[in-house]
Amino acid sequence: MIAPGNTNVDAGLTWGEIVPPAARVRIAVVTAFLLLAYWDVIRHTLVSRWITDGNWSHGWLIPVLSLYFLGTQREALARAVSRPSYVGAVVLALSLTLYFLSAWRFRMAYPQALSIIGAIAGATLLLGGWRVLRVAWFPIAFLWFAIPLPHSMYVELTMPLRRLATVAAAALMPMFASGLHTEAQSVVIDYTWPGVSQGTLNVEEACSGMRLMMAFVVLGVAMAYLFVQSWWQRAVMVATCIPIAVFCNTIRVTVTGLLYVHGRPDLSRGTPHQLLGIVTLGVALVLFSLVGFVLSRLFVEVPEEEPS
Repeated sequence: MIAPGNTNVDAGLTWGEIVPPAARVRIAVVTAFLLLAYWDVIRHTLVSRWITDGNWSHGWLIPVLSLYFLGTQREALARAVSRPSYVGAVVLALSLTLYFLSAWRFRMAYPQALSIIGAIAGATLLLGGWRVLRVAWFPIAFLWFAIPLPHSMYVELTMPLRRLATVAAAALMPMFASGLHTEAQSVVIDYTWPGVSQGTLNVEEACSGMRLMMAFVVLGVAMAYLFVQSWWQRAVMVATCIPIAVFCNTIRVTVTGLLYVHGRPDLSRGTPHQLLGIVTLGVALVLFSLVGFVLSRLFVEVPEEEPS
């Protein structure tokens, strides 16, 4: 943000030149206040889950990506005229109210953590105004991906993914193993391979794809923000996140099941299983890049000519 009225900016400006000294002091004070207010939530609700729960280990990366996104908007921030809005104080007060009610009355961790996003948005609006918030809204909203979902919500999301992965893998496995017969029942695959083996495969919660599903969605949303320009192209790319994630997870579960059926259960868990997840993440990257390429070639936006 810059001082009001300063709209002539140089692309080579540093952050220190974009933000005036007085504004830097206000930002430092508000940042210190928010860190003090939310320290327990950051330490116990967020960081603790990022360390102990592999499904949310990507949380470490989200704040870094948000800062990177903000850095890519450096010139837009320099052009944004800073006009503080007291609506931000209202948003900040409501966010803090939600935090304290969730902490002391309702004892709910998720709303406590979620209120951090509202508090940051309110502080941005209070210090920089609507034009600054218009530039910074996405890096702020992106922080939502770092907040672990409540366990009940996680289970509700995971079970359909487990069932979908089970049905898809049961349908695909016989295509790669002649004579193999499979049948999906909920999250279990019964298989019979005459003369070779037979048994039951259980698609565990860890293999349901929720962990990689979040990584796929984060990757797709980030690429939509960075590499496509128009709002409708971004909307299309974001809409492809779930189908691409389901497709890649189906590949992962199918390959894991085939390894197990072929008598190599050692390759279906541990480090090989993690490497397979990294490979499917690469497949998702290629698919997102392909979607972005098609969208950029599908319609070419021609800038309007200024009247003479």
